[in-house]
Amino acid sequence: KNKRGNIHCLTIIGQIEGHMLLPPQNKTTKYEHVIPQLISIEEDENTDAVLVVLNTMGGDVEAGLALAEMIASMKKPTVSLVLGGGHSIGVPLAVSADYSFIVPSATMTLHPIRMNGVVIGVPQMFDYFNKMQERVIEFVTRNSKITREKLREFIFNTKDLANDIGTILLGEEAVKCGLIDEVGGVKEALAKLYELIDKHKAEKGAKAKSAKKIATKRAKK
Repeated sequence: KNKRGNIHCLTIIGQIEGHMLLPPQNKTTKYEHVIPQLISIEEDENTDAVLVVLNTMGGDVEAGLALAEMIASMKKPTVSLVLGGGHSIGVPLAVSADYSFIVPSATMTLHPIRMNGVVIGVPQMFDYFNKMQERVIEFVTRNSKITREKLREFIFNTKDLANDIGTILLGEEAVKCGLIDEVGGVKEALAKLYELIDKHKAEKGAKAKSAKKIATKRAKK
């Protein structure tokens, strides 16, 4: 146990596995394993904060968004750290924490969503793709400092990648555009978490005192 607070380290690595099983040789993060883990962390009185460590190539959009929304809605302090890469749907996961870090050598790839399997050539299919893309854009802009216009510019960039559409951002670039909060590693991420833990405990203490005062006043009446 740590006197300053107990931190749970959650790793999101490889490919985010969604509704379809990936080949056994792939390194994956299974969303059905992480969801109950997040609930358990939120309810555990011995855990004070969460450090989300990311090195992911992306994966299933809906599974990734589900995990990102869960992390963003947690009461306990959360900090994310991008190591190696936080690509594709890894971007919403990186910005879902209360504060985000990226190491200088890490990269993040922003590109349009894509789909495996049958694609029907009708307007409704394009509308579906557009709605899915908007869900990702809305979440990222809501949980980071990047503007909607700048994010769309990165996603639909045709000059950066040779065989694809999108943009690759290095650590400093991700911070400069407002996508990530700060360049840093484990030391900085832990220091920030302890700062957030202290703040969270102070707020809980203030609320408890306020509730006690109200209860005392009501008892006197």
